[in-house]
Amino acid sequence: MLKVKPLEDQDYELIQAAEKVIEKNYKYGRHHIGSAVRAKSGTIYAAVHVEANVGRITVCGEAMALGKSISEGDHEFETIVAVAHPHPHEDIEKCWVVAPCGMCRELISDYGKDTDVIISYNGKLVKCNVMELLPEKYTSDLE
Repeated sequence: MLKVKPLEDQDYELIQAAEKVIEKNYKYGRHHIGSAVRAKSGTIYAAVHVEANVGRITVCGEAMALGKSISEGDHEFETIVAVAHPHPHEDIEKCWVVAPCGMCRELISDYGKDTDVIISYNGKLVKCNVMELLPEKYTSDLE
């Protein structure tokens, strides 16, 4: 059973930051995922994913947001979220929260095992620690 926590006002602000960045930069076939990370400093960094014709070199929104934060000198993270923007052919009106892919779960946990992730779980938005989403994480740490 996943250990989840309810969202707080600041978590909804984080979701809004992710929505805002993808609504501003959505481009069919290029950018449809927005992500935002709140550093422990309180600063929010938002970015979009970068799609590539060769799928395996696509860079996820979570990686872009983490990279933006790290590039600005904020290396400790509190919470991260990703949202998907509907495509023109979809009968959906607004963005929705999506769970991080497996590679992003690894990346997020590599840079902060205490980072919370906002996800949709059992029909509602919640947050949980990234390690809840990645049991038995691969690590090179000598623990």
